[in-house]
Amino acid sequence: MTEDPIAQFSKELVDEVEEAAEQDDTPFSQEVFTQLVLERLEEAGHLEATIPLYQEGRVKNAAYRIDGYAFDEDRLRLDLFTTIYSGVLPSAKIPASDATKALERALRFASACVDGLASQLEPANTDASDLARLIETRAAELTAIRIVLLTDGIIGNIAPPTEWRGKPIEYDGYDVVRLFRVLGEGETRADISVDLQALTGGGIPCLHVPAQNDDYDAYLAVLPGDVLSQVYERYGVRLLELNVRAFLGLQGRKSVNAELRRTIAEQPSMFLAYNNGIVATVDELDVAQGATGNLEIRSLKGLQIVNGGQTTASLHRARRKDSLKLDHVAVPVKIIKVGGADLSEMVSSISRAANRQNTVQLADFSANDPFHQQIEELANTTWLDDGKSRWFYERARGSYLAAEQKAAYRKTEHKTFRQQTPKQRRLSKLDVARYLTAWSGIPHKVCLGGQKNFQSFMQRLKDEPPPPPDQTWFKRLIAIAVLYRAAEKKIKSMKFPAYGAQITAHVVTALSHRTGGRIDFDRLWSRQAISAELEQLIAEWAPQIDVLLRESAGQLNPSEWFKKPDCWKDIQTRLPALVEPLPPELSYVEADGDVTMMPAAGNVSVVDYERIARCMQIPSAVWLEVAERGQKSGVIHWKVAGICRTLAGYAAGGWEKKPSAKQAKPALDAMSAVEKAGLINTGLPAQVTDEALQA
Repeated sequence: MTEDPIAQFSKELVDEVEEAAEQDDTPFSQEVFTQLVLERLEEAGHLEATIPLYQEGRVKNAAYRIDGYAFDEDRLRLDLFTTIYSGVLPSAKIPASDATKALERALRFASACVDGLASQLEPANTDASDLARLIETRAAELTAIRIVLLTDGIIGNIAPPTEWRGKPIEYDGYDVVRLFRVLGEGETRADISVDLQALTGGGIPCLHVPAQNDDYDAYLAVLPGDVLSQVYERYGVRLLELNVRAFLGLQGRKSVNAELRRTIAEQPSMFLAYNNGIVATVDELDVAQGATGNLEIRSLKGLQIVNGGQTTASLHRARRKDSLKLDHVAVPVKIIKVGGADLSEMVSSISRAANRQNTVQLADFSANDPFHQQIEELANTTWLDDGKSRWFYERARGSYLAAEQKAAYRKTEHKTFRQQTPKQRRLSKLDVARYLTAWSGIPHKVCLGGQKNFQSFMQRLKDEPPPPPDQTWFKRLIAIAVLYRAAEKKIKSMKFPAYGAQITAHVVTALSHRTGGRIDFDRLWSRQAISAELEQLIAEWAPQIDVLLRESAGQLNPSEWFKKPDCWKDIQTRLPALVEPLPPELSYVEADGDVTMMPAAGNVSVVDYERIARCMQIPSAVWLEVAERGQKSGVIHWKVAGICRTLAGYAAGGWEKKPSAKQAKPALDAMSAVEKAGLINTGLPAQVTDEALQA
């Protein structure tokens, strides 16, 4: 007899929580459950930029408690998460009174914050105290508060609070049934339900265009801009799951946004004439005859905006951030109800056709992007040195679980699958974006959260397409993943009072910056672990970087400041220094080329890393001047001038590519020689020169 799939999912979820709690030496399974579920829901696109945060206490005689939060700066909305976790199987129904109390405790926390809770929390530099200050200072600006209940039980009918200090309260619940639907089956549209009658006071008049086959039905309508903005406020990026998420960046391109804003502000009634509108798909829609006898759409289920996400997000931003009225804005909409056709195939075709008028490329369709398909193929065919195990790349959300369930039909196959691809070697698209972005020197993008960082990552791939990934590139990716996860684990064990994830991103970026992005990737790949010496270096650097980050934030809200490029720009000149002896991953044998996988003479030293750092302090124009004047005068060899020109290119590119030790020494020697010859005056500090380093 086949086991109930929800019961099986529940068992696997509880097992994963208990296993993670044991590995992390965390006595509180509830916190592990919260973190795991928030990560998965963020990956599924249901949530954004979540921060797990367990905080409880009392105000007078009333208890407050939250388990996490998220603050959306663009939509000015606050999400507070509250968890009920039992770990008991089979999953039981949560009493309505328990669920209501959990929601009320979360709201009580928000009220306590407004009333000055931050000043009472000790120490004053924790996640909780920073959140309390954020709520206290931004409460008047909030458009809404959403309370989200997370549980491994089953939520029944409850009556959640509807208002908090004059602001509307939204309630959302993720119980084991819904978590299975979202994370297990991978369904993410089913619970998007738009009641147009409630939003407009009536239905939306439409024109039905019957299809010539059973593949789809089409409806043409006009949506009020305010209604579209409200729908986006409620569901956010989940409306865009089938869309070109990586292209959107949700705020769209500035030039287009400026034009949209100008039309809304100056000629709102012309929006319909000027704008192409949106194309959407639905699973179901309720269509009926209105009072005038015309057809009208009353509700939509499974709504997805396939084309026009930029318009949608821009309308919402205009209403919420710029306080522009949308009363006279009308948006043309084409709604496709997919019938017998394959939904994903249909949506993919619609997206490509509808977006041809813009500069959207095939790379914008994230899961089906050739880049991700190539990584998946490499993961399937690249085995570790033991020849028995590999990494699993989850290109499509839920594919790991699907592969595991498929293997579970036969006991031997299930055991083999678990041995070959254990859960700790599961790699998602969001993971790849996070690891490579941090290593590329862009920690502030990582601090935006999984989805927004992924969008930015995909946009960079589109702007500057890299060479197709090969096996060497894949091994380097996994080496960085091993390093990042080890840093994550070590920093988590150090129990920083706040911002462990942000510290991790900056520690990894700092390592990349200090080493010029060149470490012994081959060793990390072969051992699938970092050395004790590198772990110790991370442990020493993490507190120092925590101090730098907080000093940089000053009186600003740290979580928001860390998302700004100026944060990294401010601290990168004051990073901890490397000292001898170096960890083996850093004291490696450098190759002749860019990829440090092949043996050659000479280990990299602290002085080498210092030279690299000095090179990266010199502007592109100075390197070009050194090359041109030095070669023309004969002070430096033409080959060395070529190195200086290469470094000028690296500098112009923001040092995304970094100099090697073999480039840094002759380049600094050339700089010193040209300056001594009186050919240039760089105005740079003396310590930049190689002579000073060797002294």
